[in-house]
Amino acid sequence: MSGRPARRGFSSGLAAAGQLGPATVWLVLFLLVPLALVVQFSFATRDTGAARAVLPWTTLPYRTALDPAFLPIFWRTLVYATVTTLACLLLAFPLAWFIARHGGRFRTVLLALVLIPFWASYLARVYAWKALLDGDGPINRLLSVVGLGRDGGFLLTDTAVVLGLTYGFLPFMVLPLYVACVRFDHQLVEASYDLGHGRLATFFRVVLPGVLPGILAGSLLVLVPAAGDFVTPSLLGGVDQTTFGSVVDDQFGGGNNWPLGSAMAVLLLVLVVVALLARGRRGEDVL
Repeated sequence: MSGRPARRGFSSGLAAAGQLGPATVWLVLFLLVPLALVVQFSFATRDTGAARAVLPWTTLPYRTALDPAFLPIFWRTLVYATVTTLACLLLAFPLAWFIARHGGRFRTVLLALVLIPFWASYLARVYAWKALLDGDGPINRLLSVVGLGRDGGFLLTDTAVVLGLTYGFLPFMVLPLYVACVRFDHQLVEASYDLGHGRLATFFRVVLPGVLPGILAGSLLVLVPAAGDFVTPSLLGGVDQTTFGSVVDDQFGGGNNWPLGSAMAVLLLVLVVVALLARGRRGEDVL
């Protein structure tokens, strides 16, 4: 009798291993191995010859990446990511609340409309914003009618970069907030009103804590890719709008300095891990 439970446990273990095996192989080949190569390159020595990174290992790439000369770029990246996250939150919360509370049978349609931009190439969408914000674009022409136009349009500005990032990552904020709003017990709002609280007090004391997991999840989903994006700052910004991701891309491209680019990528990854750990301590996972 004692052997039968053991055999069942062994069979269950084999079944679990069979189910997890393909995912484990996928993660090892396409996540851990490339990550290990990047870490290896980050400790390598730059070679201006045929090879881009060779041994012996050194910490020079990290010392260079932490040079104070890169601090303005780091802070600019942080500001872009933070402002983008706040802008997405302000735009996504009313939309997610409306779909969850008043969408009814049209919820699926409304969510599909939110996801439609994902059906087009991200690069094509950024180029569309480039045409819209150009000096001859419709936005600048419309604003020129009321005297708010700008010579050369709004390209190569901080505003253009934030607009592009907000547009690109807005759905990442809408979906977690929508899930949180659907799970939220709306009877708590009525109970708050019955207890004499106004709309503002109800929002901050009842609604906001109730959807906080969605806010945290959406903020993380927007903050992390916005901090690492290099396409939008490169196309909509200029030299004064260079971000950390743009510098990393330059090192692997024309800069031909893979060790420095790898070190910067590792540092950015460390910041992401810190953000994940901080988020894990703040609330429950909404997904």
